[in-house]
Amino acid sequence: QVQLAESGGALVQPGGSLRLSCAASGITFSTYVMGWYRQAPGKQRELVATITNGGSTNYADSVKGRFTISRDNAKNTVYLQMNSLKPEDTAVYYCNARRITLNFWGQGTQLTVSS
Repeated sequence: QVQLAESGGALVQPGGSLRLSCAASGITFSTYVMGWYRQAPGKQRELVATITNGGSTNYADSVKGRFTISRDNAKNTVYLQMNSLKPEDTAVYYCNARRITLNFWGQGTQLTVSS
Protein backbone atom coordinates (compact mmCIF):
# COMPACT_ATOMS: atom_id res chain seq x y z
CA GLN A 1 0.00 0.00 0.00
CA VAL A 2 1.36 3.39 -1.00
CA GLN A 3 1.67 5.98 1.74
CA LEU A 4 2.98 9.51 1.57
CA ALA A 5 3.22 10.98 5.04
CA GLU A 6 3.79 14.73 5.24
CA SER A 7 5.02 16.40 8.40
CA GLY A 8 6.36 19.72 9.56
CA GLY A 9 3.41 22.03 9.06
CA ALA A 10 3.08 24.78 11.63
CA LEU A 11 2.14 28.35 12.43
CA VAL A 12 5.05 30.60 11.42
CA GLN A 13 5.55 34.35 11.49
CA PRO A 14 6.13 36.24 8.24
CA GLY A 15 9.77 36.11 7.28
CA GLY A 16 10.27 32.82 9.06
CA SER A 17 11.47 29.46 7.82
CA LEU A 18 10.16 25.94 7.94
CA ARG A 19 11.00 22.56 6.49
CA LEU A 20 8.36 20.09 5.39
CA SER A 21 9.09 16.39 5.03
CA CYS A 22 7.31 13.63 3.17
CA ALA A 23 8.17 10.02 3.90
CA ALA A 24 7.12 7.57 1.22
CA SER A 25 6.44 3.86 1.51
CA GLY A 26 5.06 1.24 -0.84
CA ILE A 27 6.80 2.66 -3.91
CA THR A 28 10.23 2.41 -5.47
CA PHE A 29 10.93 5.95 -4.36
CA SER A 30 14.01 6.59 -6.49
CA THR A 31 12.05 6.04 -9.71
CA TYR A 32 9.38 8.64 -8.98
CA VAL A 33 9.18 12.34 -9.66
CA MET A 34 8.37 13.87 -6.29
CA GLY A 35 6.57 17.12 -5.80
CA TRP A 36 4.97 19.53 -3.41
CA TYR A 37 1.65 21.18 -4.16
CA ARG A 38 -0.46 23.49 -2.08
CA GLN A 39 -4.07 24.50 -1.77
CA ALA A 40 -5.22 27.67 -0.08
CA PRO A 41 -8.83 28.12 1.09
CA GLY A 42 -11.11 28.78 -1.86
CA LYS A 43 -8.36 28.17 -4.41
CA GLN A 44 -7.31 25.33 -6.63
CA ARG A 45 -4.38 23.12 -5.80
CA GLU A 46 -1.21 24.47 -7.38
CA LEU A 47 2.29 23.27 -8.05
CA VAL A 48 4.97 24.45 -5.65
CA ALA A 49 8.01 22.42 -6.70
CA THR A 50 9.05 19.13 -8.24
CA ILE A 51 12.23 17.10 -8.29
CA THR A 52 13.01 14.30 -10.70
CA ASN A 53 14.76 11.07 -9.84
CA GLY A 54 17.85 12.64 -11.36
CA GLY A 55 17.64 15.68 -9.11
CA SER A 56 16.34 18.25 -11.61
CA THR A 57 14.05 20.76 -9.95
CA ASN A 58 11.20 22.99 -11.02
CA TYR A 59 9.55 25.77 -9.02
CA ALA A 60 6.50 27.94 -9.21
CA ASP A 61 7.45 31.54 -9.90
CA SER A 62 5.91 32.58 -6.59
CA VAL A 63 8.40 30.53 -4.57
CA LYS A 64 11.57 30.74 -6.66
CA GLY A 65 14.50 31.89 -4.58
CA ARG A 66 12.66 31.20 -1.31
CA PHE A 67 11.84 27.48 -1.40
CA THR A 68 14.14 24.53 -2.04
CA ILE A 69 13.02 21.00 -2.80
CA SER A 70 15.35 18.09 -2.15
CA ARG A 71 15.18 14.35 -1.83
CA ASP A 72 17.00 11.60 0.02
CA ASN A 73 16.51 8.36 -1.85
CA ALA A 74 18.13 6.36 0.94
CA LYS A 75 15.44 7.58 3.33
CA ASN A 76 12.57 7.61 0.82
CA THR A 77 11.94 11.19 1.81
CA VAL A 78 11.41 14.46 0.00
CA TYR A 79 11.81 17.82 1.70
CA LEU A 80 10.67 21.36 1.12
CA GLN A 81 12.77 24.05 2.77
CA MET A 82 10.79 27.27 2.92
CA ASN A 83 12.42 30.60 3.75
CA SER A 84 11.17 34.18 3.82
CA LEU A 85 7.64 32.94 4.32
CA LYS A 86 4.76 35.22 3.43
CA PRO A 87 1.11 35.19 4.50
CA GLU A 88 0.18 34.18 0.95
CA ASP A 89 2.12 30.93 1.47
CA THR A 90 -0.61 29.85 3.89
CA ALA A 91 -2.10 26.63 2.56
CA VAL A 92 -2.33 22.91 2.99
CA TYR A 93 0.82 21.42 1.45
CA TYR A 94 0.55 18.07 -0.28
CA CYS A 95 3.25 15.63 -1.25
CA ASN A 96 2.96 13.98 -4.66
CA ALA A 97 4.66 10.98 -6.24
CA ARG A 98 4.36 10.54 -9.99
CA ARG A 99 5.65 8.00 -12.49
CA ILE A 100 4.18 7.50 -15.95
CA THR A 101 0.48 6.86 -15.24
CA LEU A 102 0.90 6.40 -11.49
CA ASN A 103 0.07 9.37 -9.30
CA PHE A 104 -0.14 9.34 -5.51
CA TRP A 105 -0.96 12.02 -2.93
CA GLY A 106 -0.42 12.49 0.75
CA GLN A 107 -3.03 13.77 3.17
CA GLY A 108 -1.48 17.20 3.49
CA THR A 109 0.05 19.33 6.21
CA GLN A 110 -1.08 22.83 7.17
CA LEU A 111 1.20 25.83 6.96
CA THR A 112 -0.09 29.09 8.36
CA VAL A 113 1.99 32.23 8.02
CA SER A 114 0.69 34.92 10.32
CA SER A 115 1.83 37.35 12.95
